[in-house]
Amino acid sequence: MNTKILTIAALTLGIAGLCLAQTSPTSTTTTTTTRGSNAPYTEGTVWVLTMIKTKAGLGDDYLKSISQTVKPVYEEEKKQKIILDYKILNGDASSPQDFSILIMVQYPNMAALDSLRDKMDPIIEKVMGSEDQRRATAVKRLDIREILATKTMREITLK
Repeated sequence: MNTKILTIAALTLGIAGLCLAQTSPTSTTTTTTTRGSNAPYTEGTVWVLTMIKTKAGLGDDYLKSISQTVKPVYEEEKKQKIILDYKILNGDASSPQDFSILIMVQYPNMAALDSLRDKMDPIIEKVMGSEDQRRATAVKRLDIREILATKTMREITLK
């Protein structure tokens, strides 16, 4: 009987000790809210990067193609304030597996990517034509380029 009482008392004291050791949720929330993040940076805009490898000698052909389709889409997106900016970088690939063209599209924040297709489809259809026309353009591009990767990254400013 004494063993049972000692066991119950020990468990009760252990549970009480755990409860007292925990911090109050209100004090943690208040501290976090007033202090902010302790990250060594502040978050900025969001960039979607597309790395493209063109087939040998066809880089200019690809750039001509996107200047008639992709550029007008980006310009309309800027006009409608869907994107902040876009950049296209062209350079030498460092290896046969590397990209030579980098397309960067800047969005104000991650939330701008929500329901993006709903905003984009009317613009793309207006600039690039029907779904069949867009598919035909995409198939032609397969002969001159390969998309190696697409990556979404947040710009940061170091504190």
